[in-house]
Amino acid sequence: MRLPAALRDRIAAEAQHAFPRECCGLLEGRREGGEIVVTAVHAARNLSDRTDRFEIAPDDHLGIQRAARGRGNAVVGCYHSHPNGRAEPSRHDQGGASEAGYAWLIAAAESDGRAEIAAYLFDGTVFLPLTLSGLGSLDPAAPSRV
Repeated sequence: MRLPAALRDRIAAEAQHAFPRECCGLLEGRREGGEIVVTAVHAARNLSDRTDRFEIAPDDHLGIQRAARGRGNAVVGCYHSHPNGRAEPSRHDQGGASEAGYAWLIAAAESDGRAEIAAYLFDGTVFLPLTLSGLGSLDPAAPSRV
């Protein structure tokens, strides 16, 4: 998965801003051969009343999807944070995933301002780790897992 540094840093900043709640949003982009290329990230409202869950507002999802199509792109995945957690899918994430081929970015946000980001592809059954490229961070306090 190709994720420009500026977009990666924006997700890390959103995770820190939402802390101790989860942030969430959608990934806009395209598929080039076997690679997912993220061209924009779009924050969405988290409708969950729990601090350790996310639920993307359906009207945000639809609006972002329409706008992406208008630019010749698609929603290729989602992102959310795990405050004081790990940058890997939780049991809740596993239970909520449904669309095969959908990318998931997870930002493990820490109270000290650091965030680790990892990417996964849901294959319809399990999450498979993805390699992130294009991650030269602009913020040295926000490392990424590559």
